[in-house]
Amino acid sequence: MIACDTNLLVYSSRGDSPWHGRALAALTALAEGAEDWGVPWPCVHEFLAVVTSPRIFQRPTPMSQALAAFAAWRRSPALRLLAEAPGYDAALERALAESRAAGPLVHDAHIAALCHLHGVRELWTADRDFSRFASLRCRNPLVG
Repeated sequence: MIACDTNLLVYSSRGDSPWHGRALAALTALAEGAEDWGVPWPCVHEFLAVVTSPRIFQRPTPMSQALAAFAAWRRSPALRLLAEAPGYDAALERALAESRAAGPLVHDAHIAALCHLHGVRELWTADRDFSRFASLRCRNPLVG
């Protein structure tokens, strides 16, 4: 399974992003493909917070539009929303130890732990901080 990080969700939904076209194409390929793909719940929450923030965007996305984007992704029959489940505590401890994450990087460890727990083989992200998790294969589909 491939999982998507927040930045791809944001770029795919914001037409003013220089990465919009590539992010939208990557997400569309996953959504229309036959293979399971995932989005960790923390990335959904972060997506909603980022795109609707007037501190980040001069013209933030209205919440109704952001929720509509999320609803469109949920219509993909192959989408799996990744949440805590039995074994999460061990996965989190492993991710924290592996990355030596502290402070804000604990959020990334949360996402990495969810990916491990749900058998994600690759996380699509433009965030280089995920390179701290050696056991999580990451790829930036926006470049190369």
